[in-house]
This record gives sequence, structure tokens and C-alpha cells, in this order.
Amino acid sequence: MEKTFNTRSMIFTLYGDYIRHYGNVIWIGSLIRLLQEFGHNEQSVRAAISRMSKQGWLQSEKKGNKSYYSLTERGRKRMDEAAERIYKIESPSWDGEWRILVYTIPEEKRHIRDELRKELVWSGFGLLSNSCWITPNPLDEQINNLIQKYEIEDYVNYFRASHEGMKDHQSLVENCWDLDEINELYSQFIQDYSQKYIIDKSKIEKGDMTDGSCFVERTMLVHQYRKFLFVDPGLPQELLPKNWLGDSAAALFADYYKTLAKPANRFFESVFEQGNPDVQKDNGYDFLNHPLIHNQSTDKS
Repeated sequence: MEKTFNTRSMIFTLYGDYIRHYGNVIWIGSLIRLLQEFGHNEQSVRAAISRMSKQGWLQSEKKGNKSYYSLTERGRKRMDEAAERIYKIESPSWDGEWRILVYTIPEEKRHIRDELRKELVWSGFGLLSNSCWITPNPLDEQINNLIQKYEIEDYVNYFRASHEGMKDHQSLVENCWDLDEINELYSQFIQDYSQKYIIDKSKIEKGDMTDGSCFVERTMLVHQYRKFLFVDPGLPQELLPKNWLGDSAAALFADYYKTLAKPANRFFESVFEQGNPDVQKDNGYDFLNHPLIHNQSTDKS
């Protein structure tokens, strides 16, 4: 298969969707074999693993002559945060309050300021004005973690407030986020994957699609859908336009994901068990009904 995404990104996807449910550790030989399905060679996998280790996402352990890699605590936290958003089916309800973050980070700490901006965008904050960020979502825990991580307690103020004017909520949203552009991305996702979903579902039912192909398609689906984490702020339904396609895209993703899940997991386990015979699957992991998908369905019942 032609290599479509860079090796580092694919490794993150495999950890998030598979490996973290199997002891959070994998023999590098198994990882190389899995990534061969996507066209990545051994050299590129080893180079990516080395970079990710230096960046603090992965840690290594030697057992005999074999090297095993697991997510660091930092890596696990990021995966958990991502999972909470990637598997949600519908947008959350709103308590009517805005969270406001204001900072004055000095010029000599510019690198921290730049990193903080990236983290805020990823978390779903919108830039209202210079160094003033807002979100309607309850992200208090994430903000406290960021403040501690970058040690910026002396430069930050954080508020919870109601918006009294002068513009309405919709104007405020339009000022901070380009929802039309995000909606167009969701529209493209639905166009690209609706037909693929129908075709692959038919193939699986007829036994015409291999486990390896299902593994590739499921992983690529998650990898593609994961991109919305970086552009969609996850606004409550009350603040979204009437023609919003995010929930439809999430439902399509969930249906397609579940259709591919069993054969994909079967292929992953066949490769994983050869190099990691002593690792057990997490008891709470159900690849057919991911707990975060299940919880959303329960909330709506």
C-alpha cells in the first residue's frame, strides 16, 4: 500500500486506538510489522520511534535482546484527552457560562507563549482578542494542568462569566471560530466516507475483505477523523449553526468504526501476540462498543 501519512502520526494513531488497551507496550518488531501494512519501512519506523522518545512521548525497555516501547505519562494523558473527544457522538449541552483565560507572558518566555497557544487551540479555545481566550466548555481541569505544566501561575487569570453584550452569542462564536470552514471539512468527510462505508460493510458481510484490509481501513479512518481534534472546538449544540454537520460526521465515524472493529482487532492481535505473548488485553476494553461511544448513547436515552 502507498504510504499516505507520516510514520510518527501513524504510530500515535496505533497507540491511541490499539496499543494503550494492551498493556500500553509493544515490541518494536510488532510495530514495524503493523506499519508495513501502510507502506512504512523498518528504517522510518525506528527513526520515528527515536524522535518520539526524545520528545517525551515514548519510553523504552529492554527484555533480552528485544526493545519494547510504551507511552510515557505525558503520552497517556494526551491519548486520554483525545479519546474523550474523538469518540463523542454529539456535541455537549451548555451551562450558559463562558470560561475566559487572559495571560501576559513576558517576551523572554515567548517559547512558552507559542506552545500555550497551540495547546489552547487544541483544547477548543477561541481567540477573542490579544492574549484573551474563551470557551463555553468546562475545561477547568485542562487549564489548571496547562498552568502547572508551563509554570505560568504568575502570568495568568482565569474567569467564569456570563456574556452580557454587546453582541449576541452567535456573533461571539463567529468572531472566535470559523465554523463555516470547519463545517465544509465535515461535509467533505461525509462525502468521502459514506460510500466507502457502504461498500466495505457489504464486503465484510460477504467475506470479501481481509482482516488486514479492515485493520488498515479502521486505522486510516481514525487517523483521518482525528484531524478534527485540531480544528473543531467542540462547541455546545446551543452555539452551533442549524446546518452543522459535526454530529452527522461523528455518527458516520462511529458506525464505520464498529463495522471494521472485529476483523481489524483480530488482525492486530495476530501480529501483537507473536511479539508480546505475556501482555494481556485490558478487561474493560470492548473494541465493538468503545466505552466513550457507549456513554454518549446512554446519556441520550
